[in-house]
Amino acid sequence: MELQSPVRTPIASINGVALNTEDETLTADELRQRACAELLRQAAIAEDLLDADDTGAPDGILSEAASNAIELLLEQALTIPEPSEAACRRHHAAHQSNYSSGEKVRVRHILFAVTPGVDVAALRQRAEGCLLDVRCHDGSAANSGFAKAASTLSNCPSGKQGGELGWLGASDCAPEFGKELFGQTDVGVLPRLVHSRFGFHVVEVLERQPGIHQPFEAVLGAVSMALRQASYVTALRQYLSLLAGQAELIGVELDAAETPLVQ
Repeated sequence: MELQSPVRTPIASINGVALNTEDETLTADELRQRACAELLRQAAIAEDLLDADDTGAPDGILSEAASNAIELLLEQALTIPEPSEAACRRHHAAHQSNYSSGEKVRVRHILFAVTPGVDVAALRQRAEGCLLDVRCHDGSAANSGFAKAASTLSNCPSGKQGGELGWLGASDCAPEFGKELFGQTDVGVLPRLVHSRFGFHVVEVLERQPGIHQPFEAVLGAVSMALRQASYVTALRQYLSLLAGQAELIGVELDAAETPLVQ
């Protein structure tokens, strides 16, 4: 998850409809999210699923009618194939760590928190410097380089305990944080920063307890759902790309395609 510095954003628009106001500060991702919602809102009007009097809001908040119309639009526009058993078995075999229960890791971290007004680029540089420094030290003792750095640099209360978070399961942490911890085998300081909604983390995995592998039959529903979700995301991206290729975009960049949606 790449954190971006908020910037004062020039007014962007899609087919003449403003996506933001002059006094807003948006990241590129936030602006693209608004653009995608506006593309879909306009497509719903074009398909007579939404009254043409519905107006886009520059704050990015859709009306209830627009949200319902977009949901119906996507039901009609996107064809999501049901995954075959063979495809499900291949996915299960290739992602066994995703279908294990009880995996735990003992970790410690140093948090460089992103707060309002902070210079994100400078903060990232500080975090990168800390990561390089702690990777030059070894050992898990309380007086190790990692523990010292956590006690002086971390914006998390755990810094007082050398950054110790204890034993964590997947449900104990933010998904973007857990993604970097679980389903792996390595221990030690992770070689790159972990980006989360809270900021930048320097993370050390101290111990691992492997989970119990779940047989295919026990998780078939979850595997099938994961494959359907992946197909949905692909189809939605293709559809948005097609809409972008047909629209007048000002001040925002989206992938555009001139070919019809292919499922």
